[in-house]
Amino acid sequence: MSNEDLNILYSDAVNLLKKLIAIPSFSKEEDKSANAIEQFLQSKNVATERFLNNIWAKNKYFDESKPTILLNSHHDTVKPNKGYTLDPFSPIVQKDSYAHKGSFGGEKENKLFGLGSNDAGGALVSLIATFLYFYEKENLKYNIILAASAEEEISGKNGVELLLSHLGKIDCGIVGEPTQMQMAIAERGLLVLDCMAEGKAGHAAREEGENAIYKAMKDIEWFQSYQFPKKSELLGPVKMNVTVIETDNNTHNLVPSQCSFVADIRVNELYTFDEVLHTIKENVKCKIQPRSTRLRPSFISLDHPIVKAGLSLNKTYYGSPTTSDKSLMSFPALKMGPGNSVRSHIADEFIYLDEIKAGIEIYIKLLQQIL
Repeated sequence: MSNEDLNILYSDAVNLLKKLIAIPSFSKEEDKSANAIEQFLQSKNVATERFLNNIWAKNKYFDESKPTILLNSHHDTVKPNKGYTLDPFSPIVQKDSYAHKGSFGGEKENKLFGLGSNDAGGALVSLIATFLYFYEKENLKYNIILAASAEEEISGKNGVELLLSHLGKIDCGIVGEPTQMQMAIAERGLLVLDCMAEGKAGHAAREEGENAIYKAMKDIEWFQSYQFPKKSELLGPVKMNVTVIETDNNTHNLVPSQCSFVADIRVNELYTFDEVLHTIKENVKCKIQPRSTRLRPSFISLDHPIVKAGLSLNKTYYGSPTTSDKSLMSFPALKMGPGNSVRSHIADEFIYLDEIKAGIEIYIKLLQQIL
């Protein structure tokens, strides 16, 4: 890839990102950002498809007999928090002084502010640029599908989960999220349980009934103290927290007949949700109702060609404590993208423009090794 080719891809990507920042695209309200992505791709003579606010496209010489790689990121954003000092919908570029590892300090390449710039606009436009680089190439070993999806920020059912049913067989994927272009090969799953301890109502003064709170306390103590034996080198142990508790009455002199609580469980890649649920049900007496089982733990092997390609580029790997659309994919997927997750959802969100340029270059080099 020549510097001229990279610069063109980079310039187009930044201009698209600025346009997306200027368009409010909160989850479930992404129609205008979907329009912008669709129009941009069509301006590059790419045939696009759309379902609701999800946009996708296939490489020009797509061949059903070949395996397929998905390049996916989202174009929805959270709502701006009250700490913003800049207009969240104005793509403002500023210079920034810096001094970090590997640097002697000085002026960092331009810093682009705006809601969604870091999470995950930078990754999205970098993947779009990567797709365009390969779009017209013949005789690739893999097909490539680009997907700009909706509702990631709320784990909505009308985002990538719905989109995948329209894409056919996918063999592996890259999910664009801010990881500083390092490789997140594992991700925690989120299991939310509604728990109900049942007793018997009675008058507190006469010591009647069976206090459901006391029954719940025994189970809550188990959630607090139990440790699942398998600890992940990437993600650590399974983590359980009781986060909400309430009873069926608010009267001081009535022994409650029901006490409900919510357990938030972060599952590492060494367990399935079924295994975790089985252990819980064997050890507590309350009724258990899973509220959410969609965001499952995920893992891609170090032996996978995409990961090996990243390792050959001296990229590190780690386990991500945050969830993404990767958790909704049934195929191996690597989470990787420009930007830094610590900037996600902060006031005056930003990304460095040279992170986008480097992201495009690294994505292309990564895929060149397997395509």
